[in-house]
Amino acid sequence: MRIGILQAEEFDAPTQAALGPYQGLFERLLEGHGFSYRAWNVEAMDLPDHMDEAGGWLITGSTAGAYEDHPWIAPLENTIRAIHASGKPLVGICFGHQIIAQALGGRVEKHAGGWCVGRHVYQIEGREVPLNAWHQDQVVALPPSARRLGQSPFCENAVLAYGETVLTYQPHPEFDTKVTGYFADTLAGKVPDAALDAAKAALHLPTEGAWIGQQIAAHFLRNRG
Repeated sequence: MRIGILQAEEFDAPTQAALGPYQGLFERLLEGHGFSYRAWNVEAMDLPDHMDEAGGWLITGSTAGAYEDHPWIAPLENTIRAIHASGKPLVGICFGHQIIAQALGGRVEKHAGGWCVGRHVYQIEGREVPLNAWHQDQVVALPPSARRLGQSPFCENAVLAYGETVLTYQPHPEFDTKVTGYFADTLAGKVPDAALDAAKAALHLPTEGAWIGQQIAAHFLRNRG
């Protein structure tokens, strides 16, 4: 099964040198299930012509806001609606979570409570799941078709599902300790020091990104045509 990665941001050269390409984080998250991958650089207006170009789709994070006036936002929203209509499985992570909600009738805003950085504990379908996060925007109004599967004290709409085929996460299951630590070290001045210090202080604590990876893989496999 091919997973189409709609990549909403490219890592810069220093980040790629430290972490590899962004696509690789998702390949590692989903390894062991026999998936193949192709990435589209949506920031460069590179979008699939047909939904059949992949058996399942994943939209990555981005430093862009879903509500910002970038020329690639509206085409990406059209692609999201086409994927949803096709019945193919779709997963969104962080920005992907937000842009899917916006494309399907929800609302995304910059959160008044500020940044959510590093390890946070989420309630996901009755289970406590610690995951790394990195965001300031949040889904503040759900689309009519969405149902909430997970939340945290900081983020009410942290995990959403739409029917059986769309599953989205506000936190970053693909961010392990190395990735979170790298950004905590390199984004000083762009994120409040208190948030970065809290993220660094929690790096020794376990997270369950791998478990979420299993859930995502099962979602793709369950809904493949």
